Amino acid sequence: MKQYKFAFQISTLLIIALSIIACDKDFATLDSDIINDDIATNFDIDSDTYNIITYNDALGPVQTNNLGLSSLGVYDDAYGRTTSSFLTQLVLPNFDPEFGEEVVIDSVVLNMPYFSLVSDVDDDANIIYEIDSVFGNEPFKLSLFESNYFLRDFDPDGEFDDSQPFFSNKSASESETFGDLLEGTPINILPNPENLNSVSLDVNGNIRVNDQGYKLTQVNDEGETEITLRQAPGIRIKLDPDYWQEKIIDQEGNSVLSSQNNFSEFLRGIYFKVEPVNDDGSFIILNAGVQIANITIHYTRLTIADMDDEDATEQVEVALTFGPNRVNFFDNNFTLPLDDGDAVNGDARLYLKGGEGSIAKIKLFNGDNLNDGDDMTFDDWRNEFVEVDEDGEIRAKRLVNEANLVFHVDQDIVQDGEPDRIYLYDVDNKIPLVDYFFDVTNNTLPSFSKLSHLGPLQRVDDEPDGEGIKYKLRITEHINNLLLRDSTNVELGLAVSVNINLENPAAGGPQRQVQDSDDTEFTIPVSSIMTPRGTVLHGNNTEDESRRVYLEIFYTEPNN
Repeated sequence: MKQYKFAFQISTLLIIALSIIACDKDFATLDSDIINDDIATNFDIDSDTYNIITYNDALGPVQTNNLGLSSLGVYDDAYGRTTSSFLTQLVLPNFDPEFGEEVVIDSVVLNMPYFSLVSDVDDDANIIYEIDSVFGNEPFKLSLFESNYFLRDFDPDGEFDDSQPFFSNKSASESETFGDLLEGTPINILPNPENLNSVSLDVNGNIRVNDQGYKLTQVNDEGETEITLRQAPGIRIKLDPDYWQEKIIDQEGNSVLSSQNNFSEFLRGIYFKVEPVNDDGSFIILNAGVQIANITIHYTRLTIADMDDEDATEQVEVALTFGPNRVNFFDNNFTLPLDDGDAVNGDARLYLKGGEGSIAKIKLFNGDNLNDGDDMTFDDWRNEFVEVDEDGEIRAKRLVNEANLVFHVDQDIVQDGEPDRIYLYDVDNKIPLVDYFFDVTNNTLPSFSKLSHLGPLQRVDDEPDGEGIKYKLRITEHINNLLLRDSTNVELGLAVSVNINLENPAAGGPQRQVQDSDDTEFTIPVSSIMTPRGTVLHGNNTEDESRRVYLEIFYTEPNN
């Protein structure tokens, strides 16, 4: 036992000695979190700030099909107004359906749920919901039409299996527009009778945002009212049954219901058109791809199984879901102009706007007065942190503890409505930075995802509706890749984001095309397309030096 203890002590001393030697040879392997001014005796803790080049890149029409999410409504901010509508195909639950004998449609209900969470249950067992991705609370006008435009799956001008892109300006390419084909046969929305218990329509038949769930009740045999159906908050409206009788029920036995291709050619899609009410409205991001987002036909038919009563009936339903081909359209009326910036010298302001808006691009090291007026190239900067020996081995001279990009909001232009999150990415490779993958993902609450790398907007007094101050984006691993792994100093992109998680390649979120671009391979993040929000940040050429964008690097180096 004593021999074992003695051997253990010797082993421990050897490990400590080897650690000290390794530290002296190459301290880049030390964990930066354990080094600070109080305990570092052979190291100095320091930091430098570096000027960077940032400039604007205004977007043309953006690809908006197959995004997963859809948006509807009217959104106003410092940039002006965006009105969002969308077109969707419908999907049959099964082919060659048999609806039965003496079919009578009872109702046709359109349901599109909001993003929501159950926050509480009151004393009367009523569910209290908290809705998300809803901007504003004013009503807007919604009109439905059968579209005369066919949303094809493949691009006839592309390779054999290239999918067809559709764009936010109601086009499939610069030469093929289809806006005049969207408003075919009107599909009437029924008014809101008092007994409908609708939470979606106001007295004028306009869509109103409401955080109340829907409850369907009936009186049981004991004369008591009971709840037979609960649905989370969303748009729930009744449609004119005559159209659906002709389009669905009357087609029983016809080839148009025998396959999805036939059906999509027969009923090419439903166009959801939005208009403001009293020059106002609300904007809603909808999860239109879920099963409960559908158009359900409720009908009554003879009950074939009941042999004792030939006139017995039963209630049945058929649900038509949305997709998979859905396209959003953005009608922008901007009062704040969006233009391409100065890629050489950078811009005074960075205009970030979602949808068919604008992004910014960032050059970390470009050889133009990067540090306190000194002419520092990328190689000059790298040589301050690492050295390369004769064998090509890289050894750190300074240990990077933390690196941040800091952007300040221009509060003179933007007073409210700023996005809580912005997204930084590799423009050349169309992927997140390596720091994205090192950070924690929160799938339940995306607003709390990747908080270390993509820090949320810091607001005055930390109030949820306080004025935006700045964003701090941590890129420590990206900087270490440039230094220690000889990675390429790629150009970075910056965009607003509605959901950081959408950019994870593992989640199947590739970027989307921009139509009017000199670079035919230019794409932008999905989460930027889906949000209407925008902000204005101080760039590298701002006249306010205290709010100029900068890169800060905290590092440790030997003091001998």
